[in-house]
Amino acid sequence: MSNPISQSPIRPAKRGQVFSWALFDFANTAFYVIILTVGYPLYFKEIIAGSEQGDLLWGSSFSISMIIVALLSPVLGAIADNGAGKKRFLGIFTSICILSTALLFFVYNGMIITGMILLILANIGFEAGLVFYDAFLPEISTEKSYGRVSGYGYALGYAGSLFTLALAYPLYAGGFSEANLLNIRISFLIAAGCFFLFSLPLFFFLPDKQRVSSQKFNSVKAGFERLRSTYKQFPRYRNVARFLFSYFIYIDGVNTIIIFSSIFAHETLKMGIGEIVIFFGMVQTSAIIGSIIFGILADHLGHKRTLSTTLLLWLVIIILAYFVQDKLPFYIIGCLAGIALGSSQSTSRSLMSDITPYEKKTEFFGFYSFFGKASAILGPFVFGIISVYFNQRIAILSIGFFLIAGFILLQRVEEQTKKGSAVDG
Repeated sequence: MSNPISQSPIRPAKRGQVFSWALFDFANTAFYVIILTVGYPLYFKEIIAGSEQGDLLWGSSFSISMIIVALLSPVLGAIADNGAGKKRFLGIFTSICILSTALLFFVYNGMIITGMILLILANIGFEAGLVFYDAFLPEISTEKSYGRVSGYGYALGYAGSLFTLALAYPLYAGGFSEANLLNIRISFLIAAGCFFLFSLPLFFFLPDKQRVSSQKFNSVKAGFERLRSTYKQFPRYRNVARFLFSYFIYIDGVNTIIIFSSIFAHETLKMGIGEIVIFFGMVQTSAIIGSIIFGILADHLGHKRTLSTTLLLWLVIIILAYFVQDKLPFYIIGCLAGIALGSSQSTSRSLMSDITPYEKKTEFFGFYSFFGKASAILGPFVFGIISVYFNQRIAILSIGFFLIAGFILLQRVEEQTKKGSAVDG
């Protein structure tokens, strides 16, 4: 069966459509910053779990959700590539994330299983939806603008984080006192509401270019067939495979830093939740700068060179975090981490688009998502184990091994020199 993408002429997207796509990054970071990095991790550790096993329970919940998403993502990417419609699946998984996030409002002290299940469902919706969201990138950009457009998306996403943090900050002023727990739970509703409101423009204004006349009943079967075909053809795309293997390793370290950063700041550095909100505000501000500047640099200097520089910066951050004792230096480290975060996420996505053949982009972004999600299974679990049996400083230092290995593997990846060169003969 012919590919529906190849039958449609490629037209540049309008600025409003690019903005609608990027605004989804603004929307989903409400979930990202409140549920995965600031509010809910601390609420889960301090109130729901309330035990020394909190790091392990939190890391295990995240890992379980990533196992499920890792198994789903290649199939979902293949289904969408076959023409089932990216926007439809994005809407389904976004709804799952928003609903599960809102239900966290009703999770109280000791409701460990409920708190874990809702986190797992919410993160499945969030991460699985990104398979289809990322796959829109090659449709709204050109080979010369992958880095720039991807950087705009992440920059607007970090602006969304600042917006959400500003809304949540007054609610966190009272810390984890009994009288303030209602306010903290209200912040979960804010995350769900912001995700819902600001995701709407994508569904209203961004067209889904994939159209086929096949029956809906056959879409899943066709998706599995496309997936099987891609596995057989994968030896032809060795350069893509080399990047995905590198990405699998280094993004594990980045993901682990993200989901444990607030817990590390609260327990090891004794920062209050208000201070942590300010800290993440600084991180997101510097991430905006990193995603824009490094996105532009990637288009001029090369995605691989830019990404390699970012991974070296992450290594410096890991070493500094291991030795930090005071809050002020940790704020400075946070600014460096924000720059590295904005660059590593944006440049990874644009490099993947650059080296992947156009007719395989949606399907291969399923693999991109698979490797990103599968990598996040190991890192958080290992961090939780080391933290429980040793301490958080040793746990965070261990992340450096993932970054070093990923950096070494990345050097074997070749950037595009001409259209179609991602296929290795």
